[in-house]
Amino acid sequence: MKIVKLLIACGLASTINLSCNQMKKEKMNESVSETPIAKSKYEKNIDPDDFTTTIEGDSVRFFVLTNANGMEVTFTNYGQRLVSLYVPDRDGEFKDVVLGFDNLEDYRAKKNFYGAVIGRYGNRIAKGKFTLDDKTYDLAINNNENHLHGGLVGFESVVWKVDEQTDNTISFSRTSPDMEEGYPGNLEVRVSYILTDDNALQISYEAKTDKPTYLNLTNHSFFNLKGEGEGTVNDHVVLLNADKFTPVDSGLIPTGELQDVAGTPFDFRNPKAIGKDIEVDFEQLKLGNGYDHNFVLNEVPKNRKGLTFAARVVEPNSGRTLEVYTSEPGVQFYGGNFLNGSDIGKSGKAYVRRGSFCLETQHFPDSPNHPEFPSTRLEPGETYTSYCTYKFGVTNN
Repeated sequence: MKIVKLLIACGLASTINLSCNQMKKEKMNESVSETPIAKSKYEKNIDPDDFTTTIEGDSVRFFVLTNANGMEVTFTNYGQRLVSLYVPDRDGEFKDVVLGFDNLEDYRAKKNFYGAVIGRYGNRIAKGKFTLDDKTYDLAINNNENHLHGGLVGFESVVWKVDEQTDNTISFSRTSPDMEEGYPGNLEVRVSYILTDDNALQISYEAKTDKPTYLNLTNHSFFNLKGEGEGTVNDHVVLLNADKFTPVDSGLIPTGELQDVAGTPFDFRNPKAIGKDIEVDFEQLKLGNGYDHNFVLNEVPKNRKGLTFAARVVEPNSGRTLEVYTSEPGVQFYGGNFLNGSDIGKSGKAYVRRGSFCLETQHFPDSPNHPEFPSTRLEPGETYTSYCTYKFGVTNN
């Protein structure tokens, strides 16, 4: 009897025309749609119903995480996007410190990466090509002549399954099919978030493949510690734990060199304002229209979990701070150079040029074409893992 039931469940009986995969998909949609729709404690401009829909049979919803200190993070499973992130200043006032929109349609209509998980490959791949085991793969071209952040329909533009959620945790997963955007291998990906009571957002990535492939996952949140839409971040004071960075060509593709930051505007080993040297006559600043470069992280210091300290950012007026820890060898520091005021955010304010910064923990850009860089190759039987912590605090200085 059990065998008969199994055959029917998998659609092998002639009277049932439903595959196991379809049943799993329906079960996933059912579990997501049964989850109660939470509302943000702080966000008055967001109606969760504006994030509730079905896209090609997949349920999209709005999710809220909280901790004991009143911190709040919201997500949509469309693109696995972090929609808002409320943290206190030195006076206890909570503000949303990430850029984004107040409805799903703007995320879908505008090509952007606000708050999204990036895949399969964070950052650029030259000419949209790489060779793997003597076979050349052609990727989608979506950044001038290069491939950026996974292609035309990257991980930011698909619906993710929500595996589980508690008050302060959420896990997303999906299978990226073989040759999606040109990448080989069926890739099973899982990303989990924990909002801790010491005001840290911990992100863990895990993936497996059935063919050799390249993989470089990251989170692409755009931060402004004054509050989203509150002007430029040029006055934010940044420390980067990096003695070297990877200079780029005119297409923002690494040249392969590891250049010392000493004596350049890229020296953030001692804290300085983002805008202090941004107008210096320096070729790399001109090529990036400001800072949009990968920094090679020093191997120490590490936190108690063994993650490398990557960066610290201080917003002087509010006192809000952000520290970044990672298992990755690099971090992309981007100063919002290509924002132009055309995007109107959740608070109804324009996102101006240099109105945010990103700290994307990662392997180096274009690593598949630079064997001298740390490898991003993933083999069948291996498990890809990556960890990033964004820890928020305040300073009275």
